[in-house]
Amino acid sequence: MTNPIRSVARDAVRSRAWKATSRWIRGTERWNRLEDEFDGSYVKAEVVVYFGDRSSKFYQLEQWIPVLEELHKTHRVVLVMRKGSALLRTLETTHLPVVFKRKFDPLHTFYHANNFKLALYVNNGMTNFQSLAFAPMVHVHVNHGESDKLSMVSNQSKSYDKVFVAGDAAIERHRRALIDFDESALVKVGRPQLDIERPVELEPSNARTIMYAPTWEGENESNNYTSVDLFGPQIIEAALQIPNARVIYKPHPRVEKSKDPAMTEANARILDLLEAANESISDESKQHQVLMQGDILAMFNAVDLLITDISSVGLDFLYLHPEKPLALTDRRDDTVVLNAEAPISRATPIIDRSTVDRLNQMFQAMLSEDSAAEARRDLRRHYFGDGGKGTSTVLFTEAVSKLISARSAVLEHFHTDDSINAESEDEASGE
Repeated sequence: MTNPIRSVARDAVRSRAWKATSRWIRGTERWNRLEDEFDGSYVKAEVVVYFGDRSSKFYQLEQWIPVLEELHKTHRVVLVMRKGSALLRTLETTHLPVVFKRKFDPLHTFYHANNFKLALYVNNGMTNFQSLAFAPMVHVHVNHGESDKLSMVSNQSKSYDKVFVAGDAAIERHRRALIDFDESALVKVGRPQLDIERPVELEPSNARTIMYAPTWEGENESNNYTSVDLFGPQIIEAALQIPNARVIYKPHPRVEKSKDPAMTEANARILDLLEAANESISDESKQHQVLMQGDILAMFNAVDLLITDISSVGLDFLYLHPEKPLALTDRRDDTVVLNAEAPISRATPIIDRSTVDRLNQMFQAMLSEDSAAEARRDLRRHYFGDGGKGTSTVLFTEAVSKLISARSAVLEHFHTDDSINAESEDEASGE
């Protein structure tokens, strides 16, 4: 005879709600164990690198990891994580010391127990303010790229003691976008992420390599700089007509996941064009390629001509290869505004509605007679300062050293007992 009490209990255990609760309990136990394991009792460091977001935004920190590993040789670094998923990604990526602090109070207990001088922030995550509440450290925002997009400048910059920027173009960007901002907080350090040597991800070819690397459509129209929906297929068609050319399509990863019908249709059309063109090419080294993933910086050495939108991609190419031509797109058909907001556009051909029907001639001319080379070199100095590859790493390390030295002198006469002014209530979460 079936026991009714046991039957009810079994049904409850099998229920969706119980399974969800059980997973939550097991997950919480896991994060508790990881928090105990990575409690920071083993850490001796000068520089905190704070990251409060989930693994979905880990790319913002990841590009800084090689730079931080180099900095670690001069000033010991510790990575402070607040979310379990980001912690796991970090452990897969680097051997730098890592600490896991899910709640406010353990975070500040950790800060008080050590002698940290400086904190670096790669984004403007909401929990950054919990770390900023600790006064003894000098707090420095470094961002995760260099671009002329509107999203590159935030009023939150005022929250940090210092903001590391690439060069004069970034200073002008802050001046245009912010009111009552103290420009003395800006420190020019170039783009140290680009100094790192990377394994080759695009093999060289006897064919001339034309890369089309558009950005995605952004969260809103003001941050929409993509060319895929307006000009993408026409750019590919024109590039395919260039004799002895290999075309590489390397869009932002979010282009493939776009829910905009126009983006989806144009992306599919581009893929069809490249697939069809490859049917008549037997030499694999000359075949066109679609690269949805991978490190674009590791591909630039093999690129002879870059076509891109207003994003970090064009500026990264300018830093690494100012001797190579590039073209920019303008979906708003306003060259005057584009030149003002994105100085790099002053030294590149512009693809818009007035030029899109003449792209083949444009690309041919850029490959045969690069008349903008000198202007690009001048703009590279404007964006990143003087010096070639490697200079930025030196500037970055020197800036960190100077700030640590200055803060160390101040801390000799500073009392940390009352240095926190923030709410301590928060909820821990693994994710």
